[in-house]
Amino acid sequence: MRSEETAFVGGPMDGRVLPVLVGPTGRPPKYYEIPVPRPEGGEPIVHVYRLEAVTGGGRLALPRGWRYVHLPEGRPRSGPKWPWRRPGGAGGTRGDAQEGA
Repeated sequence: MRSEETAFVGGPMDGRVLPVLVGPTGRPPKYYEIPVPRPEGGEPIVHVYRLEAVTGGGRLALPRGWRYVHLPEGRPRSGPKWPWRRPGGAGGTRGDAQEGA
């Protein structure tokens, strides 16, 4: 497997550069999770970093490499975003709309 030196920005890994395994296309994974054990034991604290392209300063702004940016709120919700769902996950039923009429 091939690896690439990738910088980390923000959080406890700020300023560090680590080798990260890249996939068959040469791109690192979209999210990088670092579990840190708690001193008193129990569930470890997981720090989440999101992949971001580092662009050059030229006219085309082509990506020069990759870096990981800390997400203090954790990994965003995954899965499809259905257009008939309300934001925030409060799903109503059809009967709810009929009650007001």
